[in-house]
Amino acid sequence: MENGSHPFYFYLTMYKDQKNFRYIYFTLVLILYFVILSMNTLIILVIFLERALHQPMYILIACLSVNSLYGSTGLIPKMLADLLLDTHAVSRPACFIQILVIYTYGSYEFTILTIMAYDRHVAICKPLKYHSIMTTRTLAIMVAFAFLYPLCAIGSNVSLAFRLPLCGNELRKLYCSNWSVVQLSCIQTTMNNIVGIIITVVTVFLPLFFILYSYVQILVICQRNSSEFKRKALHTCLPHIVTFVNYSIAVFCEIIFSRYELPDVVAVILSLEFLIIPPVLNPLVYGFNFPEIHRRIFLLLTSTKISMTP
Repeated sequence: MENGSHPFYFYLTMYKDQKNFRYIYFTLVLILYFVILSMNTLIILVIFLERALHQPMYILIACLSVNSLYGSTGLIPKMLADLLLDTHAVSRPACFIQILVIYTYGSYEFTILTIMAYDRHVAICKPLKYHSIMTTRTLAIMVAFAFLYPLCAIGSNVSLAFRLPLCGNELRKLYCSNWSVVQLSCIQTTMNNIVGIIITVVTVFLPLFFILYSYVQILVICQRNSSEFKRKALHTCLPHIVTFVNYSIAVFCEIIFSRYELPDVVAVILSLEFLIIPPVLNPLVYGFNFPEIHRRIFLLLTSTKISMTP
C-alpha cells in the first residue's frame, strides 16, 4: 500500500489519436448534444404543460427524458472540451463525480423502465383497479425510490474505488469509468469486485427480470383476449419494449466488453452506445408512437411559430 498514491489528475488517453479529426468529431458531437437537448426538453415541456398528459405513463416518459438530459450532460460537455484541448486531464473529484453521474444514469434508465412495465402490467392485467393502484402518491413514491435506490447503491461502490491507492493515472477511455480506475489499483480489489457484482445484480438484473416478467404476463393476457384487445395492448407496450431492448443490448455490451482489450474504434462505439443512443431514440419512439404526445408537440410548435410571425 505504501507504493500507492491518490493522483489529483487522470488522463484520458483515448483522445490522443483523434487530433486529425477532432474538429469534425467536435461538430458532430455538438450537433448530437443539441438534438438530445432539444428533443428531450420538448417532450418534458409538452407533458408538463398539458394537463391531459398528467398521467402515470406520460409522467414516466418525462422522467426518461429528464434522465437522458442528466446522463448526456454528465458526458458530452466534458467530451467537447477534450476534443478541442491538447491536454485531456480530469481532476480526481470531477472524475468520480462523472462516474457517479454516468452509472446512476444507467441504473435510473432501468428503474424507470421497471415502473413503466409495472404501469402497463396493471393497466392491461388489472384495468378495473388501475386508478386505485397507480395513484399520484404511489407514483411519487415509486419515482423517488427509482432515483434514490441506485444513487445509494452505486454511490457506495464509487466510494470504495475513491479510497483505492493507485499506481497510475491514465484511463483508456473517453470518460471516467469505475472499472478503469479500479484497474489502476496497487492493492487487491476483491472487495470492489464483489460489491460491483452485487450492485450490478440489484440495479440491473433485478429490474431486468421484473420487466421481462411483466411483459410475459401481458402477452399471456393478450393471448386470452380478442384480437382488438391484443392490438391495443401491443400498440401501447411496443414503444416500451423497443426502448427496453435497445437499452439492454447497449448496457450489456458495455458491461461485458469494457473488461476486454478491444480495437479503439470498437471500444469507443460500445462505450458510448448506452449513453448516446437512448437519449436520441427515446423521444423519437414516444413522440411518434403516442398520438397524444405527437399531436400536442405539433400544436406547441405550430403555436410557437405563429406567435413568432410578425
